[in-house]
Amino acid sequence: MVAIFPRRAYSRDMTTALGDAAFWILTTLVDGRRHGYAVLRAVAEASDDRVSLKATTLYATLERLEATGLVATDGDEIVDGRARRYFRLTDDGRARLEVEVAQLEARARAARHALGAARIARTATA
Repeated sequence: MVAIFPRRAYSRDMTTALGDAAFWILTTLVDGRRHGYAVLRAVAEASDDRVSLKATTLYATLERLEATGLVATDGDEIVDGRARRYFRLTDDGRARLEVEVAQLEARARAARHALGAARIARTATA
């Protein structure tokens, strides 16, 4: 059974972490509208080539992000005989990315704190 979420209710769910693909796609769209291939290149560049999305993952994720209101299509054009569809970040998408960044920063702070406390405890018992 597939759960169907109302668009607005799901797009405002800020407790579920974005997947890696969604995170990087939203991040690259902060700079403005891009077509699919440009998103692929921008994700690789922004991640220092640690993330390389396949076209099927890109378009499936864009479709999901569009269905939840985080991304919107922003026109089509034909370039050298090939169709390009452009995507842009919505206000909801920007807000969702800001929440994700804050959550990641909080997780990193907690991990740094735990690692520091563990290091101090090891030093004290040594």
